Amino acid sequence: MFRRSPPRGRGTVLASILCLGLTGAPAAQATYPVDVELVLAIDCSYSVDAQEFALQKTGLAEAFRHPAVVAAIQAGARGAIGVAVVQWSGAAAQSTVVPWTLVTDAASAAALAARIEAAPRMTQEGATSISAMVAYGIALFEANRLAGARRVIDISADGRNNTGHKIRAVALLAAISGVTVNGLAILNEVPTLRFYFEKYVIAGADAFAIQANDYDHYAAAILHKLMREIGNPAVS
Repeated sequence: MFRRSPPRGRGTVLASILCLGLTGAPAAQATYPVDVELVLAIDCSYSVDAQEFALQKTGLAEAFRHPAVVAAIQAGARGAIGVAVVQWSGAAAQSTVVPWTLVTDAASAAALAARIEAAPRMTQEGATSISAMVAYGIALFEANRLAGARRVIDISADGRNNTGHKIRAVALLAAISGVTVNGLAILNEVPTLRFYFEKYVIAGADAFAIQANDYDHYAAAILHKLMREIGNPAVS
């Protein structure tokens, strides 16, 4: 494990938002080529109870066990993706629960699913800082050893950004850095959350937001979202 220090001597938004600590253990070889480097962000804020947290974990794990996801990974030009999984809540609460992991086939996808499902809730409950999660994700890309054709942060949340930096400024920073921010809005708390994601959160090349009407629909939504992010042309 290692820690990457933030840049120094810059009076910019970049310097301030990347002051978050980062620890990671890359699972891939140096500059290993992948089709997409994907940060998957699981909401652990105050509004997410134990059952809702479990539904996020289970839904995400089941998506990686789905044959269509494995087929989409193998259909890519490089036949591989890199995945890191983060639990997050407030401005200083992000935990990388699955460090960068290479996924190339059914066996590696199943192993990733098992790690996601087994991970306990490691991030303390807190406010909702989507902006801090995006900043943390940007830094995670700089700490891996992958060479991805695309870099994507996949945010699942059931509320608006209510602490930390302004989300639009950080989302635009991600886009400038070559990172796409996509959103999965879970509507059990805020019925208009998808529109908020579309206006303020998503950014970068081919960015999009989808919704799950509640946590019971999360599994279907995250499966659809992953298929789009991995790049299956059959998914609209």
